[in-house]
Amino acid sequence: MRPRLLIANANTTAGITELCAAAARRAASPGTEIVAATPRFGPAVIGTRAENAIAAHGLLDLLAEHAGAVDGVLLAVSHDTALDAARQLLPCPVVGMTEAACLIALTQGARFGLITFGGVEMYRELLTRYGFAPRLAGLAGVPATPEQVLADPAGVAALVQRAIGSLVEGGAEAIVLGGAAMAGMAERLAAPVPLLDGIACGVKLLEALCGLGLPKPMAGSHAAPRGRESCGLSPALAALLKG
Repeated sequence: MRPRLLIANANTTAGITELCAAAARRAASPGTEIVAATPRFGPAVIGTRAENAIAAHGLLDLLAEHAGAVDGVLLAVSHDTALDAARQLLPCPVVGMTEAACLIALTQGARFGLITFGGVEMYRELLTRYGFAPRLAGLAGVPATPEQVLADPAGVAALVQRAIGSLVEGGAEAIVLGGAAMAGMAERLAAPVPLLDGIACGVKLLEALCGLGLPKPMAGSHAAPRGRESCGLSPALAALLKG
């Protein structure tokens, strides 16, 4: 039986959710069901550390509403917001879109690059935390915003195209498109190396994990919490913490 996958945005811009959902449906195998959702509260677009922290609560609140109703979750946010917490709380596999694209990139060449919008330091820290830094050829931040992608996709794609050339010159043998608003953009770009869409990579990785049927960890840092008290959380999220 094909899985039911949740594409969970971590910001409150519905247009980005729709962009990711469309890319996920194109990547999904026949029969895989794609469900997309947007948090009920949080930043419009994550661009700072503070917004990322706020978005983590909104995302976990959203995931709690779908716990037990989906077979896998893809975090449609390039910061992989609240990934470890989501893995601990939910009974199904959870994958971050940047994590997934980088894992595939490691199979495509000796070193890879990543393109994102604006600043790159949060991504450098993320890749270091994942242990990918030794294989990183470079990071490129294009001077555009996710909102501009929705308003002028062709113009932003031209900026990304130039960044691709810079990273290839710097030794990148695969390139991760590090932004939820870049979902589906690879189809409009040209490159002499593989371009990796985090949504497409995440969907394929989730399909594989669902097929493996691995059990939920019963020990370690990703084991589900039990008996944790809380105040002011949504009933669904409080219930997951309670176990």
